[in-house]
Amino acid sequence: MTTTLITGANKGLGHETARRLIAAGHTVYVGARSVERGEAAAAELGARFVQLDVTDDASVAAAVATVEAGGGLDVLVNNAGIEVRSPGGEIIGAAELTADVLREVFETNVFGLVRVTHAFLPLLERSAAPVVVNVSSRLASLAQAGKGYPGAAYPASKTAVNMLTVQFATAFPQMRINAVEPGYTSTDLNRHEGTQTVEQGAEIIVRMAQPGPDGPTGGYFDAEGPLPW
Repeated sequence: MTTTLITGANKGLGHETARRLIAAGHTVYVGARSVERGEAAAAELGARFVQLDVTDDASVAAAVATVEAGGGLDVLVNNAGIEVRSPGGEIIGAAELTADVLREVFETNVFGLVRVTHAFLPLLERSAAPVVVNVSSRLASLAQAGKGYPGAAYPASKTAVNMLTVQFATAFPQMRINAVEPGYTSTDLNRHEGTQTVEQGAEIIVRMAQPGPDGPTGGYFDAEGPLPW
């Protein structure tokens, strides 16, 4: 039995990923900051719930203890992420970017990912087939930078995620660790401006959560294949 933890899984891509992996036979922990929303999502899905705020050390440590007591962990999906906009809802470009905005985005998207990954590494190292999926974005690609999306903080955070993915994969060659681009998916993060469904967006996350022992590691993929760094 494969046990999987998905951060930010009470809605959107995380919720759909949980649904699909449960259907594939995984035991899934729905990680969510809100106990009320997380418990409701877990009950709906037939999953386990664990309270998990990726920006809080104590919350992450408690989640590790819960998952360890439940039998351990095989797959970690770092899905939790935010985008910060202006009070009027506008995307914050480089000209308006402040250190405070960048810090807020990185606290969840980068520091949160590192906090969770670091904390769960001992459990993953005990697994016979450990996997980490980092939800990135096409906007992280330096090769494709500046095409369409004017924001600065969110792409920068996901570029950092890509580098961390490579370095973690190098440090832990026995694990399958990859970054994925779900596509421009309609979720709360983009105020449902995305052009594809969560079912479409979750496809690459679900696929890379089940890569097989000879599957890729240290890569950056969308549903069509590898992406340019």
